[in-house]
Amino acid sequence: MSESVIPSQEAAPRLSSLFHRDYLFGTLMLGGGIMLHAVETYITATLMPSIVRDIGGLELFAWATTIYVAASVLGSTFVAVRPESVTLNRCYVFGAVLFGIGSLVCTIAPTMEIVLAGRAIQGLGAGFLVALGYAFIRYVYPEPLWSTASTLYAAVWGIATFLGPTIGGIFAAGSAWREAFALLVPLSVIMAFVAPRLLPSGDGERVTTKTPFVQIVLLVTAVLLLSFASSVAAPALRGVLAGAAVLGVIAAITIERHAQARLLPVGTISVGSPLARVYLIMLMLLVTICSDVYIPYFLQVLHGVTPLVSGYLVALLALGWTAAAFLTASLSGRRANRVILIGAVLETLATAALVFTLARHNPGSDLLFLALSTVFTFLMGFGIGMGWAHLVTHVMRLAPAGETDKASAAITTMQALGAAFGAALAGIIVNSTGLLQPGGIDGAVTAARWLYALLALPAAFAILLAIGLPHARSGGAD
Repeated sequence: MSESVIPSQEAAPRLSSLFHRDYLFGTLMLGGGIMLHAVETYITATLMPSIVRDIGGLELFAWATTIYVAASVLGSTFVAVRPESVTLNRCYVFGAVLFGIGSLVCTIAPTMEIVLAGRAIQGLGAGFLVALGYAFIRYVYPEPLWSTASTLYAAVWGIATFLGPTIGGIFAAGSAWREAFALLVPLSVIMAFVAPRLLPSGDGERVTTKTPFVQIVLLVTAVLLLSFASSVAAPALRGVLAGAAVLGVIAAITIERHAQARLLPVGTISVGSPLARVYLIMLMLLVTICSDVYIPYFLQVLHGVTPLVSGYLVALLALGWTAAAFLTASLSGRRANRVILIGAVLETLATAALVFTLARHNPGSDLLFLALSTVFTFLMGFGIGMGWAHLVTHVMRLAPAGETDKASAAITTMQALGAAFGAALAGIIVNSTGLLQPGGIDGAVTAARWLYALLALPAAFAILLAIGLPHARSGGAD
């Protein structure tokens, strides 16, 4: 790698450095893998109404997301516990092939059950690709560019938020949902073919362990139980399922603490572990941000906004994440820790503020409340975006020797679990506080108030975790 493009400690790393000839192909491959996953996520969300109209399966609608997320946890975990002979670029090939096979299954699916099978295979491949986006950073770039690379990959999600619904809308308008999945097949094949030629092998130091099968099963089961809990009508059953999910998480943590086959790096399951605090901050911020899943619904029902406009308004959350990531990318040391803390505070306050702006009946579409709701939605994303890349950099620097692959893959696991638990908790809250019973406008207002009040709490907990976070001493002034 050329040293001429490595920024000095006094100079802020520039995004353009990632596209220098020494790093260009790695940047395109890693960013492309995350982009493929991110865009497809939004395409599928847009296509699902067309799919159920065509082949039925409305009762399985939510499972298209749940099973995808659960499978991605398995894929990201394999990256960390893969056999010693399997290099990272081989994992990339496996991930791209699996993603392509899953897309092909969805393309030809005659029933919703087959679509879900395809989504499971897609999710498995996506878990590989996203985990590798982070795991490869230390092989493709010098350390001063780690935070900048993390910023770029975070920004991919912001771009995908606009591309996904647009592409999905084009195919949905013509009921061409099969063609949308088919388009992903050749892209996956190309990426699988060129990965060994454009990416380093990535077979550096790591500790080889057995697969943490029990912990994985418990966590995936907890996700599925919470998803069931968010969809059942009986409050008692909802409570039982949610309680069982909590017990599953506790059991997974207890086993992880003493297991030889570990899901997380050694020492992570410890109250005093800085790495554990970083992972918890990530998880809490993501749980809060997933309250956005109901923003389009409340905009349409309470504020009279059209579906298309509501979709693009909620996309401002991802835009805020992207904007903040770029604005704070050059910070390091104590300043990086400050923006993590400030970002958590901002996300907490913005989420809580939606209780007063979004959670109200506004049949006349009063621009004041719409504008304020839009601003706070943007600020929710801005808050998490301020610190995300620096949290990723913390993980790579705090990872124990030989366990950097496992630490990097765990970032994707936290993302998947945060998204799954956040969406499921949001469903439980709104369904338990009036959205279904009594329903209507009054039920939606009450549910929205409870949702944003309660889901501001995980981000508030992240504030406490971020206080006193150890700062990196390499690169950049404090």
